Amino acid sequence: MKAIIGKVWHLSLIIGLRFFGLFVVMSVLSAYAHELPGATATLVGLAVGGYALTQAALQVPFGVLSDRIGRKPTILIGLLIFAAGSVVAGMADNITMLLIGRFLQGAGAIGAVIIAMISDHVREDERAHAMAVMGMVIALAFTAAMVIGPIIGGFEGGVPNLFYLTAGIALLSIVLLFTVVPEPPKITHSFAEEEAKVRDVFKDKDLVRMYITFLFHSSTMAIAFFLIPLVLKSKFDLPLGEFWKVYLPAVFFGIIAMGPAAVFGEKYNKGKEVFLISIGFIAVAFLLMGFSSVLWAFGVGVVFFFIGFNMFEPLLQSFVSKFAKAHQKGAALGVANTFSYVGMGIGATLAGKIFEIGNVSAVAIAVLIVSIFWAFWIRGMRNPGLRGTIYLDTETFDKGKLTALKSYTGVNDIYTNETEGIMVVKYDKELADEDEIRGFMLKGA
Repeated sequence: MKAIIGKVWHLSLIIGLRFFGLFVVMSVLSAYAHELPGATATLVGLAVGGYALTQAALQVPFGVLSDRIGRKPTILIGLLIFAAGSVVAGMADNITMLLIGRFLQGAGAIGAVIIAMISDHVREDERAHAMAVMGMVIALAFTAAMVIGPIIGGFEGGVPNLFYLTAGIALLSIVLLFTVVPEPPKITHSFAEEEAKVRDVFKDKDLVRMYITFLFHSSTMAIAFFLIPLVLKSKFDLPLGEFWKVYLPAVFFGIIAMGPAAVFGEKYNKGKEVFLISIGFIAVAFLLMGFSSVLWAFGVGVVFFFIGFNMFEPLLQSFVSKFAKAHQKGAALGVANTFSYVGMGIGATLAGKIFEIGNVSAVAIAVLIVSIFWAFWIRGMRNPGLRGTIYLDTETFDKGKLTALKSYTGVNDIYTNETEGIMVVKYDKELADEDEIRGFMLKGA
């Protein structure tokens, strides 16, 4: 585990800082935006999820660009755009200018690129642990944001200062990118170049099922961050500076939930079961938040939401990386994150519209309906544990046989880590046998 941390701590720190910059504002944004000139509930929802719409539009282009020009240059471009958007949002004195800043923030769509770069640095069998390290860093950043955001936001002029803080964090991330992050290992793949197209990442049914799961998962988060600040301020009259009292216990239990979810999902191949339990927590959470008349019950709902939401976190990115081919990894993660951001943009905006024509309870019922469809979708998911990975060192095994191995039934992907001298074969355990593949690839066999 120590070796894995050494490989990914720097990239995990960068993505953690970026998430801190996003969530330090999200914790109070809807309550703040609601007071701006020209604000309506629908526009407030768009302010909460608006950055996700430009993220959705640019995730795939950024992912594909990173596969072509490299991860670091792509990340640099995204961080600069993100910083510019943060400054515009900080200067906003009306809802329209805030929306422009939020859209510009989202245009720095580098989340999938950083995750792809983390995947570049670790072996397939290390990826779950690497994603867990990244998840813990994000969780810590999330925890800090949930406490610091309301405290700073509670001061006079505090929310604009949160945006300026976000811009500074983006610039700090650029410094880290070029001072402590090593270049990824050189990877060559054995599948035809014409396969490396965005449309090909939709050919795998397991990947498509994960994309829709990203959509539902992120939409519930956006709805939650639309509702929680608004309800705390308008219904329970809680000052912005005291929001952390609700967020802190929720984040604490959410972090605790990540560990068992990762173990059962990865080690025991119970990803489907973990997802279904998570959906149950999310559905109950919104019912509590939508129908509670006392603050403590609403707070329990927030805790349940964070538990359900966080149980997905260690598994989503890892499962996409398992299913995607090496030369499509950036594109596949880009598509997955596109679905995620589409969910955030649609979720927050629709929540605002439903809230505008109905009330908090109507939003809760809408999420319950979505959760039912989501659970049925997950029930059809194939167990990610059926995807296996074989590592073959080039000293013992014959690299010249890779082309012939492509014709083996059940072999999904083949690539070579030139830096470490390892050939990697990804296969379907129901269709191919590991010992047979190893025997075929042996030199002199």
